[in-house]
Amino acid sequence: MRPFNALFMLVGVLLASAGYGATFLFSMHVRMLGGTDWQTGVALAGAALGTLIGVPLTGWAARHVGAARMAALAALAVGAGVASFAAVGHAGDVEALPGLLVGFGWGAFCLAAPMALAERTSDADRGIWFLRFATVQMTGIGGSPALAALAMRWWRVPLDGVLYGIGALCVIAAVLFEAFGRLAHVQPQRDSWLRSIGAVARTRTIYPVVIIALGGCVFSGLMTFQMSLVHGTHAQASTFFSVYTVTVVATRWLLSRLVIRLRSTTATKVLLAMMVLGSAAMFAVPWHAGFQAASAVLLGTGYGLAYPIVQLQAVNDSIAEHRRAALTWFVAAYFVGAFGFPALGGWVLVHGGKSALIGLIAACGLLALALSVLRDRRLGMAAA
Repeated sequence: MRPFNALFMLVGVLLASAGYGATFLFSMHVRMLGGTDWQTGVALAGAALGTLIGVPLTGWAARHVGAARMAALAALAVGAGVASFAAVGHAGDVEALPGLLVGFGWGAFCLAAPMALAERTSDADRGIWFLRFATVQMTGIGGSPALAALAMRWWRVPLDGVLYGIGALCVIAAVLFEAFGRLAHVQPQRDSWLRSIGAVARTRTIYPVVIIALGGCVFSGLMTFQMSLVHGTHAQASTFFSVYTVTVVATRWLLSRLVIRLRSTTATKVLLAMMVLGSAAMFAVPWHAGFQAASAVLLGTGYGLAYPIVQLQAVNDSIAEHRRAALTWFVAAYFVGAFGFPALGGWVLVHGGKSALIGLIAACGLLALALSVLRDRRLGMAAA
């Protein structure tokens, strides 16, 4: 990976991720229009549906147009969704289409951009590039709403103007990814992610695919139900969200080189164990609100650093001709966990209470850790 080419890719990731970060501003826009959380929920439901459409479609389309160009098209879809949401003039006009465009674009981007990166890096240096990619991505997601708030407060930029501006940044991201694909051209692979499922399942790749689905359950469980989990305590849900975001960005910037120097097998188990401890810390929040911040730090460090490492394992554990398929199943598994768990978690919360939900979340983390141990044993047996 040449530094000049990488600059196009990393800046494109930053700007496209800012588009996804703009979804955190949707509820504010709806309230300014006199609407309720129901209208916001409609838009975000469209985003969930769009994500689940974007991932499999990208797995097919990248075979024909290339992963880098598909990432460029995905960035355009995100920008179009954000801009169309800004164009809504009345709360009653809010519908699922803007969210569908954002979700479709983000689901496609989360697969196509890492796929484009994996095609252009070797097994030896792919780990550091995946961590850099993930760091820049989280910076864009978290930094977008923060900078938007500053623009509205200090420069009096209206919210719809901010959203239009973010949509324009996504257009720039699309241009950068198209340039990246042309500068570092590779021949599109023709493997089918559906037909390759058997080949993927027979290799060690199946472990990181299932691990990330379980990690997505932990992440979405603690984020989605945070307000319910701290209800009746001295903790605030906003504290968890802010501490988690700052922790992910800080640890990826400061600790990425240290993590790369460690053996990936050791790093994964340590980080997944931290994720489990972060889940368990929520049990103690009723006794002291500080345990909520500890949970956010542990989750942000453990899950935040584990995601790119497990993604790297999914790529490197598969043979070259099936790496597109491995990444497709990896991203699909993540979204299944992230979007599927809240339905199960909500039922458990209603019928079993907070402790049962936290126990279920922690159990998902423990199972992910156990699968990581099994993967490493299988790796050791193969080496012997």
